[in-house]
Amino acid sequence: MKILLVEDDRRAGDYLAKGLTELGHSVEQAFDGESGLKAAATGTHDILILDRMLPQLDGLEVVRRLRAAGSTLPILILSALDEVDERIQGLRAGGDDYLVKPYHLAELVARLDALARRRADVGPVAKLTVFDLELDTRARKVMRAGRKIDLTTREFQLLEFLMRHTAQVVTRSMILEGVWDYHFDPKTNVIDVHISRLRQAIDKGHERQLLHTVRGAGYTLTEDP
Repeated sequence: MKILLVEDDRRAGDYLAKGLTELGHSVEQAFDGESGLKAAATGTHDILILDRMLPQLDGLEVVRRLRAAGSTLPILILSALDEVDERIQGLRAGGDDYLVKPYHLAELVARLDALARRRADVGPVAKLTVFDLELDTRARKVMRAGRKIDLTTREFQLLEFLMRHTAQVVTRSMILEGVWDYHFDPKTNVIDVHISRLRQAIDKGHERQLLHTVRGAGYTLTEDP
């Protein structure tokens, strides 16, 4: 994999880059948020490893700007901030995974492999359609009955996951692992909040409802009642 590592602690960054290089990966380094954002925007990397606290531009702001620009680059956030709220902020900003420092290299590599598999599983299909709902992964655009729908990054990722599992019942655990790639408590209400917002966005005002709750099981996106 071609990895972009943005870490302002040069000693820690060099150590991690050396370890990843020895495992056969190609690593490009940046040492502040501005240069990291510029490098990530080139679209030439497979994965971004991003420190949470960076000079010039905060790590979360880097994530937000990349997602706002339509980047789907998998992002692993590294941070010494281990509170639950901090992890949630990182994931809601558009990060795909969040690893607390200090970490074991083996765990970091395992998480990178998981992100790479997840991206590969997406496959070459760029446009997904369910009834009159259309999602374009490359243009990051959603349309329903010819009308553009504006979604947040996480709502877009949730809808894409559901559309790739059309007519299947997806559980809360499947959504947490497939969309957040993080093991929250399955009882957390983060899914309910995003499902509710997504349902409002894609179904409100339409006679045929596409997003359904399957009691005791999970959710399904289908044109069938």
